[in-house]
Amino acid sequence: MTNPFKILFFFMVAVLLSSCVAKKKFIDLQSRYDKAQTDLVKCGDSVQDYKDRLAAMARTNQENESLKTQRDAQITNLNDQIVDLRKNRDKQLDAVGNLTVLSKEANENINKTLSQLEQKDKYINLLRAARTKTDSLNLALALNLTKVLANGIEDQDIEVKVDKTVVMVNLSDKMLFTTGSAKISSKANTILEKIAQIVKSRPELEVMVEGYTDNVAINTECITDNWDLSVKRATSVVRVMQQTFNIDPNKLIAAGRGEFNALTSNSTAEGRTTNRRTRIILMPKLDQFYDLLNPDKK
Repeated sequence: MTNPFKILFFFMVAVLLSSCVAKKKFIDLQSRYDKAQTDLVKCGDSVQDYKDRLAAMARTNQENESLKTQRDAQITNLNDQIVDLRKNRDKQLDAVGNLTVLSKEANENINKTLSQLEQKDKYINLLRAARTKTDSLNLALALNLTKVLANGIEDQDIEVKVDKTVVMVNLSDKMLFTTGSAKISSKANTILEKIAQIVKSRPELEVMVEGYTDNVAINTECITDNWDLSVKRATSVVRVMQQTFNIDPNKLIAAGRGEFNALTSNSTAEGRTTNRRTRIILMPKLDQFYDLLNPDKK
């Protein structure tokens, strides 16, 4: 082998050897690169994992803040409810106290009402007793008057009746007066004397004499109209009872009703005769009547 060939041979061997060394380095470098890439991917995954954890932690913190806010609101609401409940409790306690006072007052009012009702019942019974007593006295008085006045008197000329708390004696005008006159007739004294005897036996009575006329107009020198005639007739009766039969004038009342308060129509002669009358009313004095209603004077 000549030297040039040797040199070329050694040169080729050297090139081959250097080429093998470079390929080995390349392969090593490639391997290291691939490993670095793999490690880089793993690092990226780790970074993303940490990012995800940080985001989850942030959401958890946000949720915790929201829960804390809700919890604080609930606590505040519960505290407000506690305050309201305490106020309601205090009000109920006050109401119970007021109910106790009201219950006491109600009991007192009930007892007072029951007492008043009891007094009212007593008073009602007293009224009934007084009414019964008054009715009994008036009935006895009416019977006595009927008996006393019955002798020699026609039924149509006199009427005795009990009306509520009084006894009334209706006398026709022909028994007491002449037509159109207020002068007492002679036979009237007999009737008035009998009535006066009954009045004297009952000192608690007052006597009201009422004159009535028909509707026939009258106008004379002594009498102006029917009002005047009715008053004059009542006054004439009162005067006779005072002056002739000694009835206390403090017990006598004279009143004229004229043609009004008629018993029947004046369209017929019979009706006018009925309306021409004198009414003598026997009634208890008001103060004595009220005494019957006074529990203190039972």
